[in-house]
Amino acid sequence: MIPVITDYYDQATFDRMKAFADNMDTPLLVVDTATVSRQYDELVNAFPYGNVYYAVKANPAVEVLSLLRDKGSNFDIASIYELDKVMALGVGPERISYGNTIKKSRDIRYFYDKGVRMFATDSEADLRNIAKAAPGSRVYVRILTEGTQTADWPLSRKFGCQTDMAMDLLIMARALGLEPYGVSFHVGSQQRDIGTWDAAIAKVKVIFERLREEDGIELKMINMGGGFPANYIAKTNELTTYAEEITRYLHEDFGDDLPQIILEPGRSLISNAGILVSEVVLISRKSRTGLNRWVFTDVGLFQGLIETLGEAIKFPVWTDKKGELEECVLAGPTCDSADIMYEDYKYPMPLNLSIGDRLYWFSTGAYTTSYSSVEFNGFPPLQAYYI
Repeated sequence: MIPVITDYYDQATFDRMKAFADNMDTPLLVVDTATVSRQYDELVNAFPYGNVYYAVKANPAVEVLSLLRDKGSNFDIASIYELDKVMALGVGPERISYGNTIKKSRDIRYFYDKGVRMFATDSEADLRNIAKAAPGSRVYVRILTEGTQTADWPLSRKFGCQTDMAMDLLIMARALGLEPYGVSFHVGSQQRDIGTWDAAIAKVKVIFERLREEDGIELKMINMGGGFPANYIAKTNELTTYAEEITRYLHEDFGDDLPQIILEPGRSLISNAGILVSEVVLISRKSRTGLNRWVFTDVGLFQGLIETLGEAIKFPVWTDKKGELEECVLAGPTCDSADIMYEDYKYPMPLNLSIGDRLYWFSTGAYTTSYSSVEFNGFPPLQAYYI
């Protein structure tokens, strides 16, 4: 079915975003900054004991960064380029964490020289680089977690280490003159199974207790990463439900005196604030008896919809055409056979959908502009507007 607008936006907000987009050439992304602000407030209210470190990679627009800076957010940074962009907006180093565990020694030093003193790690080689390039800094070790297969955009084993190695690294950090500060995990992006946080927090508890009892190391922080879901086709719980359950897990394992808690939201803050608008370029069938039309649009995997790879993230797609529906394949405009968004999971589109009509992709504020290619097939990066 065509999505119901009011399941994703209040009608006035949608009308305002659509009116703006309809005066612009496609493809484009329109982001409602008031929605970003409201969702940040909802997160802070849901986790009053937490410190928010916005994951800049989700959407690094100056408009988003400036808004969150003014609301008091901290920032999770993945590269020297993100660091320069955030610090150019007047954000101090005390509000920044270098959350990427894969980094050059000279980049560690760059962060250190800028005043950053909190670094993520998950390997001995990286830890030794931190000790040399950022002496005396705080380090937190990222652990592997189970259950990421229940996330729509699961995380691979590229990041994190097993529990026993995490403890070895934190002991080594102390020996190298660093401050063993805490443990981080990520349960997978667009995670709908709340129980995955329970299992991860239980793992962290074991690390805290064993290091305190056996090695005299008192860890101070848990970084719970991101993972809170946005509003796509599949149903999710409200943020307050996640917060209530996660808070219960924390108190069950750590009592009333919680360590410092860090949250690194990206998708959950930004996705629901955006609408990506595309134009239908072509409609065809692959045979005279083909049951499904192919609808080609001027936006695809390489213009910001890479998260449809493997049909992982299923964005709600709306059109103002009405009438009888037929399931369609949705594909992009480039000369690459991989540029198909949805072929197995077919989208219902009105039979009277025509070339030149517009499609409105809901909940696309995050991981669209930042994933958009520079010049594949000559297409420019996705244009974005913040209203």
